[in-house]
Amino acid sequence: MLVVPKTKAIVFTDWDGTVTLQDSNDYMTDNIGYGEERRRQLNYEVLEGRWTFRDAFRDMLESVKKPFPECIEYLKENVQLDPGFADFYKWSREAGIPVIVVSSGMKPIIHALLTKLVGEDAANHIEIVANDVDIKPDGSWEIVYRDESDFGHDKSRAIKPYSLLPKEDRPILFYCGDGVSDLSAARETDLLFAKVGRDLITYCEREDIPYHVFHSYKDIHEEIQAIVEGKVSLESVIENKHIHQAN
Repeated sequence: MLVVPKTKAIVFTDWDGTVTLQDSNDYMTDNIGYGEERRRQLNYEVLEGRWTFRDAFRDMLESVKKPFPECIEYLKENVQLDPGFADFYKWSREAGIPVIVVSSGMKPIIHALLTKLVGEDAANHIEIVANDVDIKPDGSWEIVYRDESDFGHDKSRAIKPYSLLPKEDRPILFYCGDGVSDLSAARETDLLFAKVGRDLITYCEREDIPYHVFHSYKDIHEEIQAIVEGKVSLESVIENKHIHQAN
């Protein structure tokens, strides 16, 4: 049974490239896997519907041969936090607004990076809904997908129990993302924040999905705080209003 927190809002957020400046899986693929060219081509194939995200992501990760513990250390040395996230998380916690990481990445990597970049308390407090990893006796490893969907982790399934609640019982739902792994979640919340210049905006424009562009988590913080405090409406911050009105 879903236990709905007594809160004005819930923030669901992608991790890689949204909370962090670098996408950890892209970073591994580009630098210690088969490289950026192949990875970008597969992202394009996913956007065009010729590959599933599940198959493309597995293909990328299989090109990374470094042992998993070394991958974590490598990412801890190279992945940086979005400069606005720490302040946003501090405000959201004080305001009693849950932040839930919904990621197509692997939970052990996210937890390790969250601990290093934001702190152990945050890592233990923020719920992480993500894939897992299976480390073999010989040291090889592979991703363990959360579900059977073409995404491997259909992010909409984490949000739907909240979005289907009666309106009077439901907090405002926000989603923040940037790329092809966020496609399934794009329609599920009251307001979608899509990162400037990334594939999620391309998808939203093509599929007529309302969104608000963000450059950093500072932008997300300002807009969500203003909405929660009643200073602006959800409608007023939608970037592509012509689409919203047409629907």
